[in-house]
Amino acid sequence: MTAFRAKIRILNTILLLGTAIPIWVIAEGISPQIVRAYTARADIVIDSLSEETYESMVRRAEAAARAGAQRSFDQDILITDVSVIISGQNYGAIAPILELRVTRQQWRSRPDPQVWATYFKAARSLLLFNRTQTPTASASN
Repeated sequence: MTAFRAKIRILNTILLLGTAIPIWVIAEGISPQIVRAYTARADIVIDSLSEETYESMVRRAEAAARAGAQRSFDQDILITDVSVIISGQNYGAIAPILELRVTRQQWRSRPDPQVWATYFKAARSLLLFNRTQTPTASASN
């Protein structure tokens, strides 16, 4: 009697596995896989060059943002969004100049940081570009 019960348990197990595994394989094949997409974040600091204007520093910030976004998308195909913050440093002062937030689809259609960037208007004064004298000249007076 126990041998009979053991055979029934084995048959039930084979039947269960024989139907469950093909059903699982079919369900996995039909249903789409969950894609784990994410946002890449980068913080980049650029130093001002001697005798540089704020406008030229902003152009360099845009170029750095463009390179940072492209590098992020190129490094990982699962990245769907990129956020790049470019900060500037001038006479020891540091402030964010721009933030580039863009999706992969937007970047493919138009890889122009001026379109997708948010510019921080206070950066000019925070980076001391509104001063009439340089800090070293005013310190010597």
